[in-house]
Amino acid sequence: MNEFDVIVIGGGITGAGTARDCALRGLKVLLVERFDMSTGATGRNHGLLHSGARYAVTDRESAAECIAENKILRKIAPHCIDPTGGLFLTLPDDDLNYQGTFVEACKGAGIDAEIIDPREALAMEPSANREMIGAVKVPDASVDPFRLCASNLLDAKLHGATILLYTEVTGFIMEGSRVLGVKTLNHKTGEEGSYYAKITVNAAGIWGMSVMEKAGITVGMFPSKGALLIFAHRVNRMVLNRCRKPANADILVPGGTVSIIGTTSTRVPLEECNNPQVTPDEVNLLIGEGVKLSPTLAETRILRAFAGVRPLVSSDNDPSGRSISRGAVCLDHASRDGMEGLVTITGGKLTTYRLMAEMATDMVCRKLGMHVRCQTAWTPLPGAEGHSFKETADTIWRTPANKPEEPDIYGDALVCECENISVGELEAAIKHLGAGSLVDLRRRTRMGMGTCQGELCGCRAARILAREGLGDKALSDLRSFMAERWKGIYPIAWGDALREAEYTQWVYKHVLGI
Repeated sequence: MNEFDVIVIGGGITGAGTARDCALRGLKVLLVERFDMSTGATGRNHGLLHSGARYAVTDRESAAECIAENKILRKIAPHCIDPTGGLFLTLPDDDLNYQGTFVEACKGAGIDAEIIDPREALAMEPSANREMIGAVKVPDASVDPFRLCASNLLDAKLHGATILLYTEVTGFIMEGSRVLGVKTLNHKTGEEGSYYAKITVNAAGIWGMSVMEKAGITVGMFPSKGALLIFAHRVNRMVLNRCRKPANADILVPGGTVSIIGTTSTRVPLEECNNPQVTPDEVNLLIGEGVKLSPTLAETRILRAFAGVRPLVSSDNDPSGRSISRGAVCLDHASRDGMEGLVTITGGKLTTYRLMAEMATDMVCRKLGMHVRCQTAWTPLPGAEGHSFKETADTIWRTPANKPEEPDIYGDALVCECENISVGELEAAIKHLGAGSLVDLRRRTRMGMGTCQGELCGCRAARILAREGLGDKALSDLRSFMAERWKGIYPIAWGDALREAEYTQWVYKHVLGI
């Protein structure tokens, strides 16, 4: 039971995609994640499905990869993608001559970029800055990273993969210069384990640095923190970008019921990656630059701030990381470091996760002497068949679990009114997607991500967990859930946001006794 063909370390989108690809090719797969799915960079980004246009001028290879994967994901994961379209705006303080260079570079990378009249752009996107002097239409879109990751993990499991969440790799099992497997610790049960495989794939993102140190291997990486703000309603229909070289706060992405402005890029120490903080200066920068794209942001309530850390591969001393390629890197540690049985896949972007998984799985198969073709470029993910993003937005298919066979009045009742999440949807996430806490439910269903930030639905969801036999620690779970929500509110706590937070504290403490 503890022997596999391949062990994948990391439950983000790259690890999930790699586990799925390996499983579809007939390999016996184990995925190990120290926390829950999507806890790293996968769950901490702006949710942009890149057309590649953003990198066309500075990183042509990454741009070409993005547009190719953009087209594939629209086919295999329509239930995860909102085909918004995108605009690159030239504002009065931008160089209009850059627009020509930009469009030429886009076309060279295979991206359908079209210069349109600013008046047409404003008709397409009324929230855009009316003072724009140029506009380019591109095939950007928004993607739900949580839903996408859950779909990949579910499909891997359906094809025989074993998924161990809240299980940390504490060391490698080695024999000379060969890795034979991993030693683990289950953070929920305290149980230690040993698992063996012919190949181990490190897909742990920025934490892959410390994972590889356990094998005595150094992978030079650049922890690049990106800060973002979430606005309380969907301000824009289309993705809005600044038509200039990549810089801070130049993308506004509509996602679900909200809009997200991002990002910054700052090098941070590895020890800060577990809990990246948003600073007041970053908040001010994001607001100041964001209103240039969409002036209405100045009067829109900010819901929360958050930050993620990009796993860039470089020994460069560039303090911002803007000059580092966003391309994927696949390392065979046998040829690189003399360590057999070990592979690292890192770098890249959410949009190119499937390609990264294919690269890693191709290497695994070569090392195992197998010749099996990748199927993920045309095989739909669970929940994709006949379900577009808009068709699934109000149903249990938001998570790719089984829909109840019979109508259920109780199951259809709403728990989270902001995100329209039903009782049945939470129950399905508990039964089919391994959710065992309120934070787990948030990642699988978006419960608590809406305007109230869990003030109402947190208590309701805690009761459902108790009904499903997971209520021994319901109150402490609710406390930690609300504390986690507060982390995102704290950096923007002024005016109405601060008053609302104080009111929430009063209700929970003096009415609910929490």
